[in-house]
Amino acid sequence: MKEYELTVLIHPDLEADLDNALTKVRDIVTTAGGKIVREDNWGKKKLAYPIKREDFAVYVYMDVELPADAPLKISNTFNITDEVIRYLLVTADLKARKALAEQAEKAEAAEKADKDDSKEEE
Repeated sequence: MKEYELTVLIHPDLEADLDNALTKVRDIVTTAGGKIVREDNWGKKKLAYPIKREDFAVYVYMDVELPADAPLKISNTFNITDEVIRYLLVTADLKARKALAEQAEKAEAAEKADKDDSKEEE
């Protein structure tokens, strides 16, 4: 299975009942044989330009693992789903993820070293 990043823009009128729309999106991914690793709701945001006469959308980001034939199935299903205004499914950049993880570890180590130094000074 290959790792992908999926960003879905959900119709803003569904913000009050977002659980049903998200359940439908999750079902589409799992029915295609995928697995959702992480999900992050970014909330309602203004679009850069109107899409389907809408100026706002609810952004939901997901890290997913999909088999080789799943992206086409998901794409075809999202194209006819009323809840989804727009979506973006791209392969995950593993090198960038690794670099970010290393950067976070370095920052954490530096922060820990600063705390240790301040304790020694007391």
